[in-house]
Amino acid sequence: MRFSHSAFALLLATPLFAAEPPKGFTALFDGKTLDGWHGWAIHAKGGAPADLVKFAPEVRTKKVEEWTADAKKHWSVQNGELVNDGNGAYLATDKEYGDIELLIEYKTVAKADSGIYLRNTPQVQIWDSNQKFDEKNPTRRPHLGSGGLFNNTPGTTGRDPLALADNPFGEWNTFRIIQVGERTTVYLNGKLVVDHARMENYWDRKTPLARTGKVLLQTHGGEIRWRNLFVREIPATEANEILRKNGAKGFESVFNGKDFTGWAGPTDGYEIVDGAIVCKPKGGNIYTKAEFADHVVRLEYRLPKGGNNGLAIRYPGGNVHVATQAMTELQILDDTDPKYAKLDPRQFNLSAYGMVAAHRGYLRPLGEWNFVEVTAKGTTLVAELNGTRVLDADLSKVTEFKVKTPHPGKDRARGHFGFAGHNDPVAFRNIEVRSLSGK
Repeated sequence: MRFSHSAFALLLATPLFAAEPPKGFTALFDGKTLDGWHGWAIHAKGGAPADLVKFAPEVRTKKVEEWTADAKKHWSVQNGELVNDGNGAYLATDKEYGDIELLIEYKTVAKADSGIYLRNTPQVQIWDSNQKFDEKNPTRRPHLGSGGLFNNTPGTTGRDPLALADNPFGEWNTFRIIQVGERTTVYLNGKLVVDHARMENYWDRKTPLARTGKVLLQTHGGEIRWRNLFVREIPATEANEILRKNGAKGFESVFNGKDFTGWAGPTDGYEIVDGAIVCKPKGGNIYTKAEFADHVVRLEYRLPKGGNNGLAIRYPGGNVHVATQAMTELQILDDTDPKYAKLDPRQFNLSAYGMVAAHRGYLRPLGEWNFVEVTAKGTTLVAELNGTRVLDADLSKVTEFKVKTPHPGKDRARGHFGFAGHNDPVAFRNIEVRSLSGK
């Protein structure tokens, strides 16, 4: 993250109204026009993301034109600043973004309420921190300051800021926002206010945050000014590094990158290439000699076209069927390949095989490394793929199975971690485990 800190320092050192972005960033606002932006009445009837995509293209185009016309009545450019009078449609970037680092400065007025939407979703909160706590509305806490993920569920991590960091009215405030998958970190005026917290999907909390979306600037009742809006798209390698560094305490490597020390099973069905375990055509189930009860495992994996393998969770060892005899096999699959189009949903990538379907669409392109973190605690399983929670299941509640095949191992409380080889050259590296049970 050294590069990012340098970029942040460079932003603070830029002259007033500077149009040149820091190294590696591009400008979202040219300081002169609304080019690259359009209006979006996102909370109007038909304006929610899921509703908007249902319209025919020509209807969507007409709505955007209407919203943009409304936005132009309330948004203006003054002395290189983007100014909103507190009313009208929000401004949305024409371009969609996934993993990003976002630098934004803003200045607002008393009693104003605004925010920054990421991936079409509310929001990094901006408001008047001078307001007092309202006992009649206890989950609304402006006195704690701006920068929190206000539309997350009350009481969850990241919903309220970690520190009060707002500058006095009349002064500019500076945001630095880093988002990888759902994992969102926010600095306000150089202070950490949200630390690698999940940003919930406000539109449907049962599903993950969208993989990509637009950046929106909210207008909500008071004048707000913006300047120095810069964005940097985070590449996969750096995104994985960010995910690995956060919450890294307590993890221990179970693979030395050189040989199969500490592993059992038919290791001759795998080879080590450039520090990664790669399945050979012979395949087979390999696993750690160590056993784990409640634990978290994190690793990176890379899929070939149509590649298939699996993560063995609480595996009993020996040559048994992983999916039914272990707690589960979490599927590792290139489910973008057309040959898998008609699979049972419980067979797609990171599903608890044959039991619970994972959310799809969060794999990186073929050839890139994916970062996965799996938590097995009691009978529950949570899997995050590239920073997004795609599986959250309690296997004790599963009563229906693919093709009615029993899964007697699903209630297993302890076992090995391993790979369920299926002959394709799927690669695994940086394999670490953190025990949650002390055993």
